[in-house]
Amino acid sequence: MAEAQTTTPSRLEILKALGENTRYAIYLELARSPRPLATAEIAATLDLHANTVRPHLERMREVGLLDQRIDNHGGVGRPQHLYSLAPDAPSLGLEPPAMPALARMLLTVAAEAGLDGNDAEVAGRDQGARDAASFPADSPCIEALMTQLEYLGFDPEATGGTEGVTIAFTHCPFRELAEANPDLVCGLHRGMVEGFVDGLGTGEMGAFRTLVDRVPCQTDVVEVRVR
Repeated sequence: MAEAQTTTPSRLEILKALGENTRYAIYLELARSPRPLATAEIAATLDLHANTVRPHLERMREVGLLDQRIDNHGGVGRPQHLYSLAPDAPSLGLEPPAMPALARMLLTVAAEAGLDGNDAEVAGRDQGARDAASFPADSPCIEALMTQLEYLGFDPEATGGTEGVTIAFTHCPFRELAEANPDLVCGLHRGMVEGFVDGLGTGEMGAFRTLVDRVPCQTDVVEVRVR
């Protein structure tokens, strides 16, 4: 049974964890494998000693990249640990090729169906509200939104004070799709942010400036007092 992660690691922690060559190689092996792998299997594939691999696996598990479970179906002896990518591990450009292709096909279907940015915003708001529900009640809006945007890979940067900020999305994981269809993709993103802020109930969203308006995209968020 996999051990639960109690906190959401920052994108910086994840990138630091994969900044070491051996850890990155181990992560690639697990990302490519159709099944969980034991420490000995990973070590044999990479021509490393198992004692070298173990601390790297533990580090990646600590930052939420890996799940660990015990194999109780082995032979006699000490049960071995099996490792696989965590279901909620942030995308690092290693997702199956089908995912970007699926996104492009869905955008084509949406466009051919006559859907526009307003329809996309509705879908985005629904997702944003569901994301907000995973945060504790009365969470400070700006802090929670920055955490969620970082988790999704937008690398947000905030300027301003504690009461109100402008958040710039310095990296857009949907950039290629947004450039091809900004109305739908930016509409989804705007809706996600609106739904998240509204769902929290501790902030108000101001202007949302998309890829069409400026690079990087930005949004204004104001913290509100909860009575």
